[in-house]
Amino acid sequence: MKREILTTLDGSTSIHLPDWNETYHSKHGAIQEAYHVFIRNGLNTFNSQPVSILEIGLGTGLNAFITYLESKKLNQKIDYYGVEAYPISTDEISQMNYDSVLNANNESKIFQILHECEWGKKIQISSIFTLTKRKQFFENIVDENKFDLIYFDAFGYRVQPELWSTDIFRRMYKSLKSKGTLVTYAARGVVKRSMIEVGFKVEKLPGPPGKREMFRAIKNELKY
Repeated sequence: MKREILTTLDGSTSIHLPDWNETYHSKHGAIQEAYHVFIRNGLNTFNSQPVSILEIGLGTGLNAFITYLESKKLNQKIDYYGVEAYPISTDEISQMNYDSVLNANNESKIFQILHECEWGKKIQISSIFTLTKRKQFFENIVDENKFDLIYFDAFGYRVQPELWSTDIFRRMYKSLKSKGTLVTYAARGVVKRSMIEVGFKVEKLPGPPGKREMFRAIKNELKY
């Protein structure tokens, strides 16, 4: 599928899929969206405690990169797993400008390592941040009681509703530890109903720039 580089409104780059009219991040600001949804309403709720994270849709590596930067700033130990079925190319990686927009040019090498490191192997990125990249379809995730936090960053329901199904959220629920959290930019009623069906307690929160609402879901009990 054809992919194009675009610059979002906060100056950070993303990837656009013209056949679907879908982008990897919000056109209103890739970095703004990532910080609002996944950091402020996800990672920061753990108050600098050690966290194991599963990202659904590693994509451009933005969420992994800013989570690494947060771990360094907060001295927070993070064990990060990124699932991606279709990794982006070396050329696309080179056009992502997150290090400069985030004033983190001294961490450019880390961004490269996040993409270049071996798939399927736990990599020690820093003394407190590990990364395991898994080239995998979401429907093949079978982890149980492993993660504290899930960044659910799949393509939108409009273009890939199967990624927002009850089956997928059941897998997410099972993969979380008790009281674990899932955060996503989505706020559709059908998504909320699927989350609730598998056992999540869902709360609606203010969304990032350009989006009114988002969801945060909590695993309340070991239902399965």
